[in-house]
Amino acid sequence: MLLDNTLTIVNGCKARDPKYQQIFYELYRAFALKVVYRYIYNYEEAREVSNDGFVKFFLSIDSFRYETAVSVENLVNSWLRRIMINTSIDLLRKKMLLPEIGGITDSHLDIPLDEESADQLAVYNDMIKLVKQLPPAYRIVFNMYVIDGYSHLQISESLNIPMSTSRSNLSRARNLLMKYLNQTEALVKCSM
Repeated sequence: MLLDNTLTIVNGCKARDPKYQQIFYELYRAFALKVVYRYIYNYEEAREVSNDGFVKFFLSIDSFRYETAVSVENLVNSWLRRIMINTSIDLLRKKMLLPEIGGITDSHLDIPLDEESADQLAVYNDMIKLVKQLPPAYRIVFNMYVIDGYSHLQISESLNIPMSTSRSNLSRARNLLMKYLNQTEALVKCSM
């Protein structure tokens, strides 16, 4: 029995085995935190939200279904991402979508990638820094639609807002990001 086998780990979690729950947590902790960071920028709050999401995951693991062993990894990623997003949104809703206090240090943005992905990592870090500057309502819709693949209907249902507000917030977020990118580009040209 290989402990790094996702199917074995998921089945161990379904059996409520603390050893497998710990293994699962260690394997997916960074992934979960990255998802939560797109919504919650205070490190301590993000950790709490992430941990709450893992509790929800473990409590609902019995309803996790998969067709084949091959599909388990993708399904686990999708399911865990959705739980983390919903848990983040729950906190933001509780706070009435007020801006978060604090920030993410650059070290928390690090993504373990191979050397071929260094450019992607730099672009990702730069983009996250720009998205952080968006007002909370715009940022949430942008993250849900562009990064996490939610539809406007799903966003409107999750956030309890009209679909037109979701579309409007996305459009405004894109316009602000373009403005930020143009400002950044102008600063780079001036410094040359």
